[in-house]
Amino acid sequence: MLDDLVYDDSEPPTIGLVPPGVSTAEVHDHIKIAHSPLLVGPGADGQYAGAYWASTRMVVAGDLGSDQEEALSEFRDILRERGEV
Repeated sequence: MLDDLVYDDSEPPTIGLVPPGVSTAEVHDHIKIAHSPLLVGPGADGQYAGAYWASTRMVVAGDLGSDQEEALSEFRDILRERGEV
């Protein structure tokens, strides 16, 4: 589990903000246990990605943009469209 995550709960669903330096394996382990969506990034390409647990696997929604607020909004839209809220 990732400790000391900051969460954006300005609107549902609440999304955890992954700090820099956290590995993909750590994100996977956290989501597998907590089943709560996480915003990861920005990556080397400057883009944020969203990660969430769907059924029995982690799903990554990439290319959410380079602005954190826009990435959060886009990720929430994706979660709603896929029925993950």
